[in-house]
Amino acid sequence: MNLKIVFRMKKRTLTHFVLFLLLLVNAPPGLSRDIAVSPDGEIKTITRALELAKAGDRIVVQPGVYAEENILVDKSVQLIGIDYPEVDGQGKHQVFTVSADSVTIRGFLIKNAGLSFMSDNAAIKVENVFGCVIEGNKLRNNYFGIYLANSGDCRIINNDIQSSATREATSGNGIHLWYCKDIIIEGNSISGHRDGIYFEFVEDSRILNNLSEHNLRYGLHFMFSHRCKYTGNIFRHNGAGVAVMYTKYVEMCNNRFENNWGSASFGILLKEIMDSRIHHNIFYKNSIGLYAEGSNRIYVEKNTFEQNGWAVKIMANSMENRFTENNFIENTFDVATNSKQNFNLFEGNYWSHYRGYDLNRDGVGDVPYRPVRLFSFVVQKQAAALILLRSVFVDMLDLAESMIPILTPETLVDKKPMMRKFHFETVPEIAEFPQRKSP
Repeated sequence: MNLKIVFRMKKRTLTHFVLFLLLLVNAPPGLSRDIAVSPDGEIKTITRALELAKAGDRIVVQPGVYAEENILVDKSVQLIGIDYPEVDGQGKHQVFTVSADSVTIRGFLIKNAGLSFMSDNAAIKVENVFGCVIEGNKLRNNYFGIYLANSGDCRIINNDIQSSATREATSGNGIHLWYCKDIIIEGNSISGHRDGIYFEFVEDSRILNNLSEHNLRYGLHFMFSHRCKYTGNIFRHNGAGVAVMYTKYVEMCNNRFENNWGSASFGILLKEIMDSRIHHNIFYKNSIGLYAEGSNRIYVEKNTFEQNGWAVKIMANSMENRFTENNFIENTFDVATNSKQNFNLFEGNYWSHYRGYDLNRDGVGDVPYRPVRLFSFVVQKQAAALILLRSVFVDMLDLAESMIPILTPETLVDKKPMMRKFHFETVPEIAEFPQRKSP
């Protein structure tokens, strides 16, 4: 046979094969099926429906109680609940385990994932997958709520996650991510867990408009999780507030950190955080608004610190941080530190305790403000001294120290204190992070 003819035949066969593959990928919706699950129907369990399903099918679950052990979702399907069918782990088992890409779980009441010290049982556990959607579910009384491991491009949206944990050792996290990338967590409500939201080795993810409250330890806790952004969240009434550790390139804006009270509670704790930005947040009625240890090159700007015990505590090993255009309003102590040296910039902030003047009326105080009170040093050494807080003796002590600083950092001073407080509007995320300065 002529070689040209053979070549044309092979080329035509290859073309047909490619067209066949394209038809498979772009198959019309009619090829997928809806599989109905109902306590009174032909298919009575979600497990049986998954056995019958093929990739692309929808499993529609009618109202009822489904007490099933560890439902394995190993096909790319949609699981859709009608009027929140109850899926009960009976306090012994994990409820859903997702091991396939592009799975959707929506509209279920999932409860009683069992406590286990050998495995992290969850209402929904997702492992080694891509493109999952967990949306609009109610989770109740589970060891872990939603648990993602080694997964990417997933969305966790508008879930109501509640538990009633009483001890950290016997409780898991509401939303737990380990070794994930490109995750969106948006519009969820989390309460009653150990940590509301927990990240470890997570990158390039977004946490938007969530409410995390009344959790035993942290409303948000993340470590080794670079280039993540946290916007529009509320973290309140949590045991120790929010903890941010061992991470670079974090942006936190338009969040509220409020009513986190206790001897070891913070609005936000920064430990070894680098090259990040914290702006347009509200820190309200926390034991400590912002605590920084070993954290460098952080821009803290356009935030409001109001009625906290300590607005800011910054340790001597935190350097090159910038505090600009913030409101410090009626905090017991505005700034505290453990060193006479200062390696950070405080400039152009509003301080409600400032008693200076503005003769040229340019809005900037003519007298620098020293935000570190001598009495704050005394309290750090002897907490019982707080009983003297409102005494004339303490006022005289602070006045003398402000005029001739001996123990407080001489260079920790705002040379441009603002006479009027700032009024901030909600702003979008900042696309770029501050760059490290050349030495």
